[in-house]
Amino acid sequence: MGFIKAFSGALGGTFADQWKDFYVPRAGVPGTAALFQAVPQSQNNGRGENYKGNENIITNGSKIIVPEGTALITLQDGQITGLIAEPGGFEFRSDDPNSQSMFAGDGIFGQTIKSTWEKVKFGGQPGSQQLAFYVNLKEIPNNKFGTQSEIYWDDAFFGTQVGAVTRGTYTLKIVDPLLFVKNFVPAKYLQPNAPVFDFADMDNDAGAQLFNEVVGSLSAAFSNYTNDPSKGNRMSKIQGDQIGFAQSLSQAVEEGYQWKSDRGLEIVKTAILAIEYDEDTKELMKDVKKADALSGARGNSFMQQAAARGMQAAGENGGGTGMAFMGMGMNAAGGMMGTMQQPNNPSTYQPAFGAQQQAPAQAAPASEDPTEKLLNAKKLLDAGAISQEEYDKLKAQVLGM
Repeated sequence: MGFIKAFSGALGGTFADQWKDFYVPRAGVPGTAALFQAVPQSQNNGRGENYKGNENIITNGSKIIVPEGTALITLQDGQITGLIAEPGGFEFRSDDPNSQSMFAGDGIFGQTIKSTWEKVKFGGQPGSQQLAFYVNLKEIPNNKFGTQSEIYWDDAFFGTQVGAVTRGTYTLKIVDPLLFVKNFVPAKYLQPNAPVFDFADMDNDAGAQLFNEVVGSLSAAFSNYTNDPSKGNRMSKIQGDQIGFAQSLSQAVEEGYQWKSDRGLEIVKTAILAIEYDEDTKELMKDVKKADALSGARGNSFMQQAAARGMQAAGENGGGTGMAFMGMGMNAAGGMMGTMQQPNNPSTYQPAFGAQQQAPAQAAPASEDPTEKLLNAKKLLDAGAISQEEYDKLKAQVLGM
């Protein structure tokens, strides 16, 4: 009992004209459907060998079309009797001992399906009930996930536990139709005139179970991603890395629920629509941003900008503080800021600017060039940082007048 290949590839006009009686997928099947029944296309009209016409019996000589992106599985009294996992046209034969019971092709499903077939195949002649179902082998889109409360995971980048509420979607693919039908599809979808097994159907309990298992795996998936050095351990990358996070999520559901090994299912891509971190994590992220900003060359730039703003404010306010800042270059200001950060090193520590104001006698070392000192004082006078009276007093001190 099995199928004889009539042709490969897409359905052609000649075939459509000659084969008046054949099985095809039912009409109106949505893209989120995973399993749906094959239905007869027309009555026999006296042609071919499909002459019995008994309901729920695939009679000898029946023709079956397998479109691209689908597999066809036949069942007899609830047991799998045949499988076609390549596109083309096939003729069903129950009395040809040499006919093949399975066509798996040479694609990515070939070896996987052949291995599974040896475990589940059933031989025999046509019985009381025979049915044929198509299995969707394309990516099945718009499978949703989301959490109502925070999930928590250990984050390698932050070095602590973080939490968030998240939601998104993923695409699903059936990578082993035999395992999918045998181990996961409920019996009500494998009966005559059965409803379409649609993952988007709110009444599909099996689809709801997958949703719950994905939500239960999110914490482990985030942990897998953020603790993977190849991802840079950055949560900020996760929303733009559909494939990377899909691999982490697929790994998590496989470890927790054996989707691929037991059910023939695999997550292919994800789209995270929103991540809302808890308050503790938000505060932690703010601290990390500040630390990032103050590290390396960028931190030195920020310190120089801060010193420049301080000198500008001192110049605008006037007084002795302005004298302490004005006349120094950016390198000198940066160097002074650096020494202020090392108060425990007596060899490098210098007193704060305010101390210089309180002890003007120590403001100028003995070796300082009087001409340079007067030039700096003149710059302060021109900038408005000191008054004419202060400049004249300083000039008299320098010149010994």
